[in-house]
Amino acid sequence: MTWVKICGMTNLEDALVAVDAGADAVGFVFYEKSPRCVTVETVQEIVGKLPEGVEKIGVFVSESENPVDALLRAGLTGTQLYVSTEGVAGSKASPRAIGVPLLPPRFRFMLAMPMNLIDKGEIQRLGRRYVDVGNAAAGDLQQIPLPPEFPVPTIVLDSGSQRSPGGTGGRFDWKEAVPLSSEMRKNGLKLVVAGGLTPENVGEAIEILQPWGVDVVSGVEARPGKKDPEKVRAFVKAVRDFDRKTS
Repeated sequence: MTWVKICGMTNLEDALVAVDAGADAVGFVFYEKSPRCVTVETVQEIVGKLPEGVEKIGVFVSESENPVDALLRAGLTGTQLYVSTEGVAGSKASPRAIGVPLLPPRFRFMLAMPMNLIDKGEIQRLGRRYVDVGNAAAGDLQQIPLPPEFPVPTIVLDSGSQRSPGGTGGRFDWKEAVPLSSEMRKNGLKLVVAGGLTPENVGEAIEILQPWGVDVVSGVEARPGKKDPEKVRAFVKAVRDFDRKTS
């Protein structure tokens, strides 16, 4: 069954709608330039009222943001770090080392790569090197000193740019990314597709790229930072309907 994340949560009502619709995870954006930016205190309050089985993912874009602080204080179960041409999110934050045993159960470490920043000729080569890319990012993230053998199992392919890393409502060329998605699946990577997904096109994206999961923000919003309950339910239903059709 395809993993579904509804991202850009700013309030408890929207998070509960996503949970009720059947989403596997909700996401919280800590990037200060985003219209969906939330504080650790707000997320802590929301997370405390969500079911334990739902994943709570913190999204970090800037190198100065502190994923560890949010992870420990807000009760997150995973982090999604953006990789850009300038570095990895969180890599310049004040160090605060935590050991792997202190990570939350089922901790999910996600790396997000804006496809529009990847040279088209390097897509297949990058797919073969995903482990190196992931381990380099984990090494740069000094606050979470993961051992060298720690897997980086989940990578998000997004449609963002250097100026707008995600949540733009635009999509990348899914067919162009097929070589990359194929290489990732072949090597056991959990691939998540994001960027421009809607209830109407998510089935097409899954059919083309065969991802492990999908991630939506603007495609289920009434306005930036506020979800449309009907769109949220329609999105999850579209994914589940496609899963049943192909099972």
